[in-house]
Amino acid sequence: MSNGNHRVFLLEGVRKMGASAIFLMQLLAQIIPAFARPRLIVAQIYNSGARSLIIIMLAGLFVGMVLGLQGYELLRRFGSEEALGSAAAIGLLKELGPVVTALLFAGRAGTALTSEIGLMRATDQLVAMEIMAVDPLRYVAAPRFIGGVVAMPLLAGIFSLIGLFGAQLVGVQFMGVDKGAFWSQMQGAVGNRDITEGIVKSLVFGVACSLIAVNEGYHAEPTAAGVGLATTRTVVASSVLTLLLDYVLTAAFL
Repeated sequence: MSNGNHRVFLLEGVRKMGASAIFLMQLLAQIIPAFARPRLIVAQIYNSGARSLIIIMLAGLFVGMVLGLQGYELLRRFGSEEALGSAAAIGLLKELGPVVTALLFAGRAGTALTSEIGLMRATDQLVAMEIMAVDPLRYVAAPRFIGGVVAMPLLAGIFSLIGLFGAQLVGVQFMGVDKGAFWSQMQGAVGNRDITEGIVKSLVFGVACSLIAVNEGYHAEPTAAGVGLATTRTVVASSVLTLLLDYVLTAAFL
């Protein structure tokens, strides 16, 4: 019985992966036609990016401040307090910036996308568009997908910048680390490869989180409970997939 349950779960997982892959191919086919209405894309970049700025900036500031405290305490044991800048920059650019931004994006923008599209499904707006020969993938799903993919790297960059400010605030202003050493060692330690890794991660996370949010909303059950379950699945799946992809990408870059 246990083996049968495992087999059912495995088959269901494979089915969902296949359905998501097919949906992604359909979305990609509508990306270029979706640019015929740039206002829709700009509006979705605003909804996914600008409306997430406050939580991203606050989280970046406090994560940077905690990183400055913990990094200083650790480096002080080895007499390397001046390396705080390089440690904070590498940690934020390569790891904390993309990952924490993706988790916050899934909780704020991802749930909003899923609930919005799911409500359109529940109120038969998507069916009405199909009846009027308007492709909902092109005018509803694709602009929201593009908006999330574009917004994610921008939010991750802002998170890292604010985080560096927070680490500098704690390390230099409170802990007494030399300001010149903080920034000079950071510039010497951070290379193009570190920045590229952060950008690639944020792009991949943006594609994954946006795809899950749009897919769950588009295929949600047309009921209030169905929209709620789709929103919950968006947060859980996006968070787990972000952490999994983070490990895979980190191993690939190493």
